[in-house]
Amino acid sequence: MPTHSDRTRLIASATRRGQGRRPVNPPLERASTMLSDTAGVMRDEAAGPTYGLSGTSAARALRHALADLEGAAEAFLVPSGLAAVTVPLLALLRPGDEVITTDAVYGPTRRFLSRYLAARGVTTRFLPADADAAAVIAALTGRTRLVLMESPASLTFEMVDVAAVARACRARGVLTVVDNTWAAGLAYRPLAHGVDVSVQAVTKYVGGHSDVLMGSIAVDDPACRRAIGDVIEDLGWHVSPDDAWLALRGLRTLPLRYAEQARSALVVAEWLQGRPEVSRVLYPPLPGAAGHDLWTRDFSGAASLMGVVMKGGDGAAGAAFLDALTLFGLGYSWGGFESLITCETHQMAYRAHPPTLEGELIRLHVGLEDPADLIADLEHGLAAFAAALTVP
Repeated sequence: MPTHSDRTRLIASATRRGQGRRPVNPPLERASTMLSDTAGVMRDEAAGPTYGLSGTSAARALRHALADLEGAAEAFLVPSGLAAVTVPLLALLRPGDEVITTDAVYGPTRRFLSRYLAARGVTTRFLPADADAAAVIAALTGRTRLVLMESPASLTFEMVDVAAVARACRARGVLTVVDNTWAAGLAYRPLAHGVDVSVQAVTKYVGGHSDVLMGSIAVDDPACRRAIGDVIEDLGWHVSPDDAWLALRGLRTLPLRYAEQARSALVVAEWLQGRPEVSRVLYPPLPGAAGHDLWTRDFSGAASLMGVVMKGGDGAAGAAFLDALTLFGLGYSWGGFESLITCETHQMAYRAHPPTLEGELIRLHVGLEDPADLIADLEHGLAAFAAALTVP
């Protein structure tokens, strides 16, 4: 059998032969109670789900497709991207354990580590956001149970050599978890680089339409699979059939949307890099940007999310920039078809090692609009930003 591309496999899983006459998409089955014909098969999962929590057709098809995409033995579904991070942490950590991550970890993940897990005896060390693989490996101690990575990282987009960290951790019996949302399970496969658990917010690129909240957890190791599955079962986590159906529908077109948005993002990033109002663009696919060499080596594609450090400014100037735009939506999240923009300078205050920024930190998500139109919109925003700098 030939090895098909991701683009082909994500569609071929819907059209495979040998299943009789059926719709292309699985039926939308809303169910809590599942009926059996005889008492002898009521508890037999081989005959289908015994209860709605086990997942109906769309959820099962989505799990299979995500596992195939990530190169995993199994993919679990949970109700949000944050839950995709917290479930493995709950499953794999015990009181007295230590987690190592960096300052650039996703904000709600930091909160969970610092508030929920800390109150239950799990400590976390937050290394500087730009800690490289050598610094992460040097930080490992006898208490370290798990290293949590994002590459690129949240908001400031630092890259780390995930494979090098994973090798060192495996040699020491330390587990690794990677938040793979930026790569969408498509442009980078953590499990193939030695990582134990790969998670992502299906909310973002997989769903692709800003109308689903969901996360996925991809894992190979049998012990990790059992531990994660047990936590999901014990906590009663479940995704709705409607959301699973929408996410599966989004997954079919993921490679096309992801590639097109990346092309537009690079056009926008290159234009921003040349603007006098901009100090630097934080986008690893951009030649010359921090992390570009690692991105080139390890990634087969790019997300359309980036950071922009302005030259000077304050919160008022940042707000003027955002308010002058008409095509970029003002809203949180990313990965949908629409362009979004936020001002994120305030989040640096939560870091143990705040970075030195030359000005306001803006985050852009480039959608499927024409990049020429987005650039014209950004020109209005930059003009408003510059005008705000001159206001006494």
